[in-house]
Amino acid sequence: MKKEVLYEVKAIYRDDFRVTGYTFGEGEKALCIIGSMRGNENQQLYCCARLVSRLKQLEEDGALMPGKKILVIPCANPYSINTKKRFWCTDNTDINRMFPGYDLGETTQRIAAGIFEHVKGWQYGIQFASFYMPGAFIPHVRMMETGYQNTDLACDFGLPYVVVHHTRPFDTTTLNYNWQIWGTQAFSLYTTNTARVDEESALQSEEAVLNFMARQGLIHYHARGGYRSEVIHSSDFVSIRTEAAGFLKCFVKPGQRVTRGQPLARILDPYDLSIRAELKAPVNGVVAFAGDEPMTYANTAVLKLIREDE
Repeated sequence: MKKEVLYEVKAIYRDDFRVTGYTFGEGEKALCIIGSMRGNENQQLYCCARLVSRLKQLEEDGALMPGKKILVIPCANPYSINTKKRFWCTDNTDINRMFPGYDLGETTQRIAAGIFEHVKGWQYGIQFASFYMPGAFIPHVRMMETGYQNTDLACDFGLPYVVVHHTRPFDTTTLNYNWQIWGTQAFSLYTTNTARVDEESALQSEEAVLNFMARQGLIHYHARGGYRSEVIHSSDFVSIRTEAAGFLKCFVKPGQRVTRGQPLARILDPYDLSIRAELKAPVNGVVAFAGDEPMTYANTAVLKLIREDE
């Protein structure tokens, strides 16, 4: 294992900004894994830390395939992790909306450019990503619909679902999109949580990455069964929105099957706890996402279902 600073920005008042990478093996650029880009992505950082530890042991055991190099970047935004702000701590911009970057631009553009110099040109790329809304997601692999996506490869992770995401204009500045445009087979890996560390989900994601690596011939490892992944599109999600603001009480969790008409959540009045609204399943399906904030606004998507044939 080789540890090195891949990108650095000198600071005036505090410690320098550094992006640190861990390299395993030698040879062609086979796989790059990147973790947290946002300050609340503790689960994503933890998942990468587990992989660094696991790959170090596999390398010591001689389980890495010769001629293959693996790079892990646990954190691309240590300043925001330290200040517990989701986005860049001074101007609230999102590094994952700045790729491929611009080395003469604003700070986050420069950081994105510096990171992209090291992560482009790899055969495979995995990003531990998080959803833009607070809540818990069913573990899945997501790919941008660029015309270069390969869902068969995504199924090699062995996670329950592979989601093909219809690309919107602002998605073109994400790492996943630019990885694919520049010739890398890119995958976004979603675990259950973001801000809180979930051991069970982290272990599942670790096994998923190792299964993928084994099936691509990058490591000697007995790939465990996992799931026979179902390929769906992001448009298949059924969003359930609140009718009123108040305390959110969800009755279901990601991965749970529900039937049409089943009560899924209630909105309670914040002053007297009377029921302001009850949310019911409009279709038969599987809970893909459940919001976990204690309070919600009106007309907010707090649940998402994967529709199943009735």
